[in-house]
Amino acid sequence: MATRVTEIQARSGSLRKELGVVDLVLAQILYVVGSGWVGTAAKLGHAHLAFWLLAIATFYLPQAAVVIYLNRLMPLEGGIYQWATAAFGSAAGFLVAWNLWAYTLLILATFGVMVSQNVAYILGPALPALTASRWYAPAVTILLLAGVTAVALRGLSLGKWVQNIGGVAQILTYVALLAVPFVALRRGTLHVFHPLTPAAPAFSAYSLNIFSKMALGAFSGFEYVALLAGECRNPARTIGRSVMLAVPVIAVMFILGTDSVLALVPSGRIDLVSPIPQTLSIGYAGLSFARLIVPVLIFLLVLRQIGNSTLIFAGNTRLPMVAGWDGLLPAWFTRLDPRWRTPRNSILFVGVVTVVLSLAGQAGVGIQEAFQLLDNAAGIFYALTYAALFAIPILGGARLGVRPPLWLRAAAVAGLATSLLYTVLAVFPIIDVASWHVFAAKILAVLLGANLIGFGVLATRRAPARKLRASP
Repeated sequence: MATRVTEIQARSGSLRKELGVVDLVLAQILYVVGSGWVGTAAKLGHAHLAFWLLAIATFYLPQAAVVIYLNRLMPLEGGIYQWATAAFGSAAGFLVAWNLWAYTLLILATFGVMVSQNVAYILGPALPALTASRWYAPAVTILLLAGVTAVALRGLSLGKWVQNIGGVAQILTYVALLAVPFVALRRGTLHVFHPLTPAAPAFSAYSLNIFSKMALGAFSGFEYVALLAGECRNPARTIGRSVMLAVPVIAVMFILGTDSVLALVPSGRIDLVSPIPQTLSIGYAGLSFARLIVPVLIFLLVLRQIGNSTLIFAGNTRLPMVAGWDGLLPAWFTRLDPRWRTPRNSILFVGVVTVVLSLAGQAGVGIQEAFQLLDNAAGIFYALTYAALFAIPILGGARLGVRPPLWLRAAAVAGLATSLLYTVLAVFPIIDVASWHVFAAKILAVLLGANLIGFGVLATRRAPARKLRASP
């Protein structure tokens, strides 16, 4: 393993080291704190608190512990790809990276839907014909992904500022979300507000479905910035520190944010795509400055989504590059821009594929169903990635040359069980669709088809060289 670490670090030497602790903390908040999960959790009523705490115990903290441990052991560009390769071999590492790559492609497609929906909250009253048109969401998606691709080509020297702005915008948006029930109380439009009200959880297939989304969907993501470890300053220390600093902040944002949605939006009317703009619009409605503050706050949320798109896209483009370093993909993917030192070919390839998948996912279905279809399929790919992540300390210690401590292996077992639960339940929608059988069949088709393609790509490549190939 020591030889591989040295070789990968040598290959990473040509990459620019742009990310420090502050950048990484903001990136963790930006990536982990999604805007839709507070709406999903609010579907559980006041029992959300018990389910959030259960998700923290069974997934959130185990994930943080495993990521910190593996990143300190192997602080390498490519993150989980490198960890899985070292623990289980090159074929397993490639398939783990393939599922993560598929996840990021689909999740980027959902960002096109979310951005278009949130912009509609701003433009809708003035331009209802525009935001209601069939071509509106696809046009916003294309513009978003074209901009994200351009930022990625320029590199993290620009991308980190887009991400930092997005992280700050997300924090400010949640501050407004946490404050809005108190504003409503003061105005008399809300009569009572009791955050952190405990309620006994009712365990059912529906509640367990939402719980799994709150755990793996909402609380996942600490491993993602490790994909960019070769572009961080002192990654063994800074990535782990960013996780520890972000953990309590993110937990508070999710739990109290859910209380705000629950206080102002009836359960049956929660917008699962954009619950924060919906809550802000209700809470500040009627105020003299509402016509200004609500669009500004929603604009901050859009900035967060744009920043997150740049982060997700950047990490996604590094996966083909590092697989190319090992000979599992053509060396074409490893070629760096001579000026910006970014994987130019990989970036352009991922940009085109993401646009195609985004437009295909929006064809022929309503906006809520399109979002759920893309989001559920993406979540299963991510759950499979996390199953591999948690399996590393449980099963991969021998190849790593170290034996993870017992407490870490026990935490990994809890995380693995939650990941597998999500994988099973994500096949079923939590909204009304024309046919849940068709919905499930579409997800399974995407899952099976993508992995068959991954196996096919792997089969067409020769056995990877034992030593890393020289840079082209």
